[in-house]
Amino acid sequence: MDHLSFEAAAHPRPAGRSAALDDIDRAILRELEADGRLSMRALAERVSISRSNAYTRVERMISEGVITGFTARIDPVRAGLGTSAYVLLTIEQHSWREVAARLRDVPYIEHMAFVGGDVDLVLLVRTPDNVTLRDVVIARIHAVPGVRSTRTWLIFDEAAGGSRFE
Repeated sequence: MDHLSFEAAAHPRPAGRSAALDDIDRAILRELEADGRLSMRALAERVSISRSNAYTRVERMISEGVITGFTARIDPVRAGLGTSAYVLLTIEQHSWREVAARLRDVPYIEHMAFVGGDVDLVLLVRTPDNVTLRDVVIARIHAVPGVRSTRTWLIFDEAAGGSRFE
C-alpha cells in the first residue's frame, strides 16, 4: 500500500496520555502536516527512512491516536465563507456537556475549545456573510440552553503558523 489510510484507529489513546515520539516520528508529522496526501514512498524519501519503516511508523501513530485523520485545508474565502469570528461563550458550569452536544449541531462552527479564564468556550465560526454570522450567534448559539453570554471578535485577516513539530 503506497498511500496513507484515511481512517484513524477505532480505539485511540485515552486523552491526557501522550505517545513517545522520536525525531523521525516528529519529522513524519511535519511532512504530513504540510501534505497529508504524500505517498509512503515520498514520505520515506523526505525523512530518509525505508518505505516499510514509514508505513509502520504512520500506522503506529494512527493506532496510538497521535494521527487522528487526514483532512484538506480549505481557503474559507474561496469556499464562500468570507466572514470569520471567534465567539467567546460563558455558560452555566453544570451544563457544559449538553451545551457542547448542542453546539455540534450548529452550522458554521468550525472549531470549539473549552478554555480556562474569563470565558468557558471559544468557537471559530465561519459564515458566508455578516447577516449569517448574526443569525448563528443570536438565533442559534444564544438559543442553546446553558449559554449565559457571548462576545464576538471578527477576524480581519489570518496567517498560518509554523509546524507544531519543530
